[in-house]
Amino acid sequence: MRMRVLFAARDGLWPEWSPVLARLAPEMVLVRAEDAAADPAGIDAILYAPGGPVEDLSPFVNARLVQSLWAGVERIVTNPTLTQPLARMVDPGLARGMAEYCTGWALRAHLGMDGYAQDGVWRHGLTPPLAGDRQVTILGMGELGRAVAAMLGGIGFRLAGFSASGRPVPGVQVFGPDGLDQALAQAEILISLLPDTPGTRNLLDARRLSRLPKGAWLINPGRGTVLDDQALLALLDSSHLGHAVLDVFRTEPLPPAHPFWSHPRVTVTPHIAAETRPETAAPVAVENLRRAMGNRPVLYLVDRERGY
Repeated sequence: MRMRVLFAARDGLWPEWSPVLARLAPEMVLVRAEDAAADPAGIDAILYAPGGPVEDLSPFVNARLVQSLWAGVERIVTNPTLTQPLARMVDPGLARGMAEYCTGWALRAHLGMDGYAQDGVWRHGLTPPLAGDRQVTILGMGELGRAVAAMLGGIGFRLAGFSASGRPVPGVQVFGPDGLDQALAQAEILISLLPDTPGTRNLLDARRLSRLPKGAWLINPGRGTVLDDQALLALLDSSHLGHAVLDVFRTEPLPPAHPFWSHPRVTVTPHIAAETRPETAAPVAVENLRRAMGNRPVLYLVDRERGY
């Protein structure tokens, strides 16, 4: 079945995505925004990423699906012109990248790598515990949280998790909505993978961050809105927290004058923890487009009320 699909993403993504999509779905006619303007009613589906040329989705009255090319959908789910079904991207390459990022930084924290300054001082006695004696807590036990847990669990870390559903995850002690304080209190390394929703904004405020054990590390590659920046800085300054690895921020790029850049207990990475890779993500998008065109259930459909 032929399908006309609008590529509603910034121009720089076209050369990355279009060859892969053409190879995987020869029945697809991929259309740029300027070409769709003449006949928006002829568009069968939309591939969407923030920052592209299309914000008003109302002309695309016959589109059966808006497939996000990003895992996060907070920048489209509240769009008042969105009336079509919306699916988030669950990319196995993105999940693997996130797991590798979190594992790398968790190992840096666990092994105390920052304690070995190359200054001629022989610091014997810094031997860390084994991973089985180290507690890691993951906030958000969706696709990404489970991928991170699987990799960390393979190393041997003791794992706890927090999720709104409290759904069980093998090898992880999962806390539901009423167990957040308990999950934080045992987190020597805290990894936040929570989405940006009204219920998660500023969730990690001064009170909750202070629940973390003294010297705990925070790794946040989820969403910057979850974190109270000033509360984090205060707890780092007091040495209650050991270090923060931050990949996401309320304003991106992070302004050069922001205190995170110069703080000795903060590591900034430029939103690179988990990139969507066309080679692994395009098959997911194509499968969903074919499902929508064939009136079959769509994968990873977004719940508008929950926001993800």
